[in-house]
Amino acid sequence: MTTKILCAGAGHMGRSHALAYHNIPEFEIVGICTRNDGSGDKLNAELGVDYPLFEDFYEALKETKPDAVSISTYPDTHAAFAIAALEAGCHVFVEKPLAETVEEAESIAAAAKANNRKLVIGYILRHHPSWQKFIEMSHELGKPLVMRMNLNQQSFGGNWETHKNLMSSISPIVDCGVHYVDVMCQMTRSKPVRVSGLGARLSDELPEGKINYGHLQVTFEDGSVGWYEAGWGPMMSETAFFVKDVVGPKGCVTIEAKEAAGEGASADVDAHTKTNTLRRHFSDLDENNQFVRKDEWTETGDEPDHDALCQREQEFFLNAIQNDVDLSDHVGDAVNSMKIVVAADKSFRTGETITL
Repeated sequence: MTTKILCAGAGHMGRSHALAYHNIPEFEIVGICTRNDGSGDKLNAELGVDYPLFEDFYEALKETKPDAVSISTYPDTHAAFAIAALEAGCHVFVEKPLAETVEEAESIAAAAKANNRKLVIGYILRHHPSWQKFIEMSHELGKPLVMRMNLNQQSFGGNWETHKNLMSSISPIVDCGVHYVDVMCQMTRSKPVRVSGLGARLSDELPEGKINYGHLQVTFEDGSVGWYEAGWGPMMSETAFFVKDVVGPKGCVTIEAKEAAGEGASADVDAHTKTNTLRRHFSDLDENNQFVRKDEWTETGDEPDHDALCQREQEFFLNAIQNDVDLSDHVGDAVNSMKIVVAADKSFRTGETITL
């Protein structure tokens, strides 16, 4: 059975998802909705097919009558597009973050439930075998956990233009933070209780009141703590832009991403997910306070690139549709991660720690 899908957005993420739909026989692209910027023509040329192009999402939804909609537009359109699609009886895949606000995210979740449609959010790391292993190994470390993560990007050229457009809608700590907060929640399996945040405006090219650097700290009910930072722009440092580390009483696990350490790597989207090696350190000491066990390295042989990860996401989406998979936990986790990053943004703006 073929699932007819309408693709909204043909930028970096929209292109990768459209490529997945094009390559999965059970999907049939019935339209691509983009702004009038030539991205739709460029995507069609790459795919070698003249899929129908639309500028108006609602017109495309009405004309193509899809079974499902894929939303890879800027976050300020996510809620309106997703709810319209769900109310039209479509299943929805939407890129992260789910929405601009917690209230919008909850409204999308409610619309999916009310219309009995599948809603999948683009948490790409959930489909990466190495990140799955990273989370699994964190469960061997005891409690509480200390989680340290960042993803700073020294963006320039077209990437800087894209980031500036994104920041007119949402901050880096919200846009990227949902990924890594979601990882923290999977590691702790505990309820987040307090969030603090800080931020900085490092460019006059940004819209008034917008920031391009942010940092959050989150405390969990079990005593675990985590921090995450994200910065975008030509001023960001290439040094230590990629830190992924979890520490517990029994030791730590660290991603040693050798391919993410080269010149210009912070702007390479493929480098953002590559793990290469997981280093496991053991805290056991002998009677002389010397380490009992040597560190162990786990090589991660299955390293799908960005497009391959997007295909795995869409295979997950297709399976949920075809086999009526219960996605209530998936959607609930997405709303919870939104609550944390939005609280961090509020904390920065108010100067207060936010209790969840």
